[in-house]
Amino acid sequence: MESFVLNKILLISLFLFTSLSFSNDYTQTKTWFGDPDLQGVWTNASLTSLERPDYFETLEISDEQVELAKKASESSIEVLDNPYEDGETPESGGDVGGYNAAWMDPGNDFIRLDGSYRSSVITYPENGKLPRRLTRWALEGPFIYRMFTRADHPEERSLGERCIVGFGSSGGPPMLNVLYNNHYQIVQSPGYVMIMVEMNHDARIIRLDSNHNPDNMKPWLGDSVGYWEGNTLVVKTKNHHPQQKFRAGIRHQILMMEGAEVIERFKRTSENEILYQFEVNDNKAYRDTWKGEMPLRSTNEKIYEYACHEGNYAMANILAGAREEEK
Repeated sequence: MESFVLNKILLISLFLFTSLSFSNDYTQTKTWFGDPDLQGVWTNASLTSLERPDYFETLEISDEQVELAKKASESSIEVLDNPYEDGETPESGGDVGGYNAAWMDPGNDFIRLDGSYRSSVITYPENGKLPRRLTRWALEGPFIYRMFTRADHPEERSLGERCIVGFGSSGGPPMLNVLYNNHYQIVQSPGYVMIMVEMNHDARIIRLDSNHNPDNMKPWLGDSVGYWEGNTLVVKTKNHHPQQKFRAGIRHQILMMEGAEVIERFKRTSENEILYQFEVNDNKAYRDTWKGEMPLRSTNEKIYEYACHEGNYAMANILAGAREEEK
């Protein structure tokens, strides 16, 4: 009998110890109107790219692999910042280069979740690669080529150059990290969640417990509706703007065809972190669903006005240069 009681006590003690050891001590705070509070300024700046580079074989990578990759990143930025030897200048009429390091703020570390570094934002497929339908990407090739080579009129240039939305998929959905301006401010009110995207100050308004607008309404960043599953905000977005179907950044290139749907999940896991997860369903551009996740980390930095220099000067210069070449 004593042995039976002792075993029961040991089992209960082990259960309590395990529960306490692995429990999340964070208690979800609420807004004044009772919704889980996601508000604040957050960043997804990271050296982790959307797809897994070929030199990584697994999703989780070691501290040693991360240090080597960080050193390589620092070296590439140094080369970009100092493309010429001392006293050397570009040839007349040649390329003077683009951004130097002062303009860049990609982050200085890799994504870390559940105590492990990540080699890619993509978690599925397991190889960390986009499951592209190559035939669809080939069909879209001329459209993509014209976007970066033609200069007949402004509407053929990329949306980032036109200062309409940010480069790549920074505004989402899905919201992906880019070379700079990786901050987001979340503001909540009864029935709505607003995400202010630093890159091109796009305001994404999510309607809660609402229906999607008619399919002929296709706003920039798509039509987003959301609802709460416990403390997790679930957002479904469809009806993406057709001009936003190709999104290119330094760290990712994705297609989002008509009929695509993106499902996002935002869950605050601590005072300083939101777990951001997403899945993309687009059977025109991809052979399968693809999924990803990353942390949004709190920051004390402010979001300033995104002064889009391209729209102020560069667009006119691009067009003027093209007309000069045609003479």
